[in-house]
Amino acid sequence: VFPSLAKAQASVANEVYQELGQPSVFLFCPTEYCSSLCSPSPSQSCYLLTIGQELLPEIGVIWTGPKVVSQELSAELLEEVEGVLQRRPIIWDNLYANDYDCRRVFLGPYTGRAPGLVPRLCGLLLNPNCELQANFIPIHTLGSWFRSELGSCGHPDRTGVESAAALGDSPDPQEGSYSPQEALELALHDWVAEIHRQTLEPGR
Repeated sequence: VFPSLAKAQASVANEVYQELGQPSVFLFCPTEYCSSLCSPSPSQSCYLLTIGQELLPEIGVIWTGPKVVSQELSAELLEEVEGVLQRRPIIWDNLYANDYDCRRVFLGPYTGRAPGLVPRLCGLLLNPNCELQANFIPIHTLGSWFRSELGSCGHPDRTGVESAAALGDSPDPQEGSYSPQEALELALHDWVAEIHRQTLEPGR
């Protein structure tokens, strides 16, 4: 019925999207969801070119970066992906994912993401450690990175950032100058405070 896998996937995804009433958030994960899976490259992939042309523009497309687990993300790569998909990608960030090897737990700060990525993104999802409690630092430092990104790109709507900042007792890293080490120290400070708070709760 279809001349290619990409045509088939786009057709089914479009039909489901329309059948569901065109929801505001509808995500599509392509078969080639990172650079290492593209042949020969994202910008020259017949599969991705077809997805970009055939998939309805309101449908978000997930991308993990250069690899399935990407140590670095650059604005240049995201610009290339945006060009071929004809929309800004939604990053599915596997930096902390340990479902492929549960003997490893990742407790470091959010890092390896170049400044200025937010204008190139439609969204960012963090795939965390399988162990719930191990994700305090990853999520906390992601928040610091995001605040820094909003500050550096002069985001016009400051309300969300101010509300988020008001929730914490510790100061935020200077906007527009994200430091993984400073973010880690802030996260550790708040994590220790949270642990102390939990130990004082009745029944702990």
